This record gives sequence, structure tokens and C-alpha cells, in this order.
Amino acid sequence: MIHQKLELPGIERIRTRFLELLRERQVSIAEHALTAWESDELEKINGSLASARTLLHQIAGTAGSLGFEELGQEARTVETEIDDHLNGADADLAICPGALIYHMSDFVQLCQTLTAAQPETAQSA
Repeated sequence: MIHQKLELPGIERIRTRFLELLRERQVSIAEHALTAWESDELEKINGSLASARTLLHQIAGTAGSLGFEELGQEARTVETEIDDHLNGADADLAICPGALIYHMSDFVQLCQTLTAAQPETAQSA
């Protein structure tokens, strides 16, 4: 018996749009990580991490349903790490943990690998 994966009509267009947004979001996540890493101001660090967390949450919520399960799982993992940092004892320190920044960087690299493997989409007219 052959099992075919059923797809909703228009899912490929939704996937394409997701990948377009992912290209933008990966840049924003990298910028937020860099800002958090370079800053020594608590408000700036935590604000940058919270902004990255929002983007990761959006990716995690959509990726799996579009066939990008690993990406969704990784986004959720980094999102949880940011939550743990923001809600933990380290949240009051004007430092950003290096391990968190490296994991954010690894996630950005995963995004780049995924988007590079996909055909380039035409710009919307």
C-alpha cells in the first residue's frame, strides 16, 4: 500500500511565503543576538532577546505544519532558552550568556542552510 502525503491546495505558495519571511527573520534574529551580546545595558540585552524570542515563536508555530519540523523544534528550543534566561536569576545581570548567543547563531545558520537549499522565489509583483 502506497501512502501519499496529502497537501492542502495552495500549501506550496504558503511555504514559499514562509521561506521569504524566514530570510528576513533570520537576519533580525542575528541582529538581536549581536545587540544582546555587545550591550552592557540590561534593558537593551533583555529587549533584544525578547524581540528575538517573538520571531522564534512565530517560526516555531508555523514551521512544523509546513514540513520544516527540525527548524520548528530548534526555534522552540532557542525560544525556551531565552524564556529561561529572561525569567531566571541571570535576567537581572547586564550580561548575555555566551551559550545562548551561540545557540541563536546556530539557529540562524540552520535557517541559512534551509533557505539556500530552496529555489529562489520570484519577487512579488
